[in-house]
Amino acid sequence: MPYTEQQKKEHIRELQSYLYAISMFDKNIPQILPDGVYDADTRAAVEAFQRTYGLPVTGDTDSATWNRIAAIYRDYLDGAPAAYHVFPSRSFTACMGDSGEVVYIIQAMLWKAAAWYDNMPKVSVCGEFDEATASAVCAFQQRSGLPDSGTVDCPTWNMLVRFLENKV
Repeated sequence: MPYTEQQKKEHIRELQSYLYAISMFDKNIPQILPDGVYDADTRAAVEAFQRTYGLPVTGDTDSATWNRIAAIYRDYLDGAPAAYHVFPSRSFTACMGDSGEVVYIIQAMLWKAAAWYDNMPKVSVCGEFDEATASAVCAFQQRSGLPDSGTVDCPTWNMLVRFLENKV
């Protein structure tokens, strides 16, 4: 059965998808969008990959290049979990009335703390810094030897993270 143009395009798209994913971890690899066309951008990404990973720089995807791209892709996916640094800065604070991703994560951490300790107030994980969240933050701060302001500052954030790291 002959190799169709559609199959070729799917293989190129797979290659581009792997290179795109690798570029998220390795800034030496230019980002390309998977479109199934082996164009100049794809060739440049392959060349950058070959240069970075010690392969002959040809811009062509031979067996050695394909196998190395697939292996690096799998290594990044199967490697240790990447840290997600969500707390914006040392001077940032989250307090009553705030909402969004950071608040949602704070509430998730407080919810986990309440699962470990019966005397910790339970919070709803909703992304809205409400009175219940402020109370739970105060309770956590008191138990951690921090000033009980009900506001999550960098020291409170760090203590929550360390608490959870020690419980996992």
